Amino acid sequence: MNGTVTILDKGAVRVHSYMSPADTFHTTTQLIETPAKIVAIDAQLLPGYADEVVAYAKGLGKPLDRLIVTHAHPDHYNGAARFGVPVHALPEVREQIVARGDSRLPTGEVIPVADFTPTVDLVPGTEVIDGVPFVFEAVSGGEAADELLVKLPEQRVLIAQDLVYHDVHLYLGNNDIAGWRQAVDTLAAETGYDTVLAGHGLPTGPEIYEEVRRYLADAGELLGDDGDAYKRAIVDRYPSYVGPFLIDIANRSLFSAGH
Repeated sequence: MNGTVTILDKGAVRVHSYMSPADTFHTTTQLIETPAKIVAIDAQLLPGYADEVVAYAKGLGKPLDRLIVTHAHPDHYNGAARFGVPVHALPEVREQIVARGDSRLPTGEVIPVADFTPTVDLVPGTEVIDGVPFVFEAVSGGEAADELLVKLPEQRVLIAQDLVYHDVHLYLGNNDIAGWRQAVDTLAAETGYDTVLAGHGLPTGPEIYEEVRRYLADAGELLGDDGDAYKRAIVDRYPSYVGPFLIDIANRSLFSAGH
């Protein structure tokens, strides 16, 4: 296996957090194992890594029930077809995925939009899946225009996905640092959750909120009007973080051509 899996035993639920290698910036897929089912959250950038997740899930001996896609960034939905189950997402996320169209991999391979378009509209609120309450909340602004937050209150697990990165450079291409800081402040005010699952990086705890806040503050200070200078400055400030290529991708949106 190229990726790594972290297993968290939460009683009636076991969390299997798959993290891709650094070449795809430690993107995560969360497998939530209930007594009789598996719910997958987010689907990887490269189909090969999605295949690893699916093979691992099959090894658990329980059926995959559904795939939930939290937001409209390709590193979280490209591999959706590999799961072979209904794909759930917020309606606005589905619309944003369709608007982005076909996805082109770094290899040049094209994945047709129909392969990963969500088919089931997810409604915010509480849904009991196999006896386990899942709380779904829509969050606007921040890393993406719209994101889904998933909570497992009985297990004290908060599935933040790309509202939180852990030791990975943040993608700022949505150009909404203020919105992201507000979203993190809202998460930090939550009580009753001791485990936080990040969209990039290993599972962590509530202490991650201060780390994300600090990075966002530093980014706001360093951005300026030169993408190359910003990348050098933020990498120098966070030398141990993986995914500097994320900065290049974001800079295409943040700065004029050539940066």
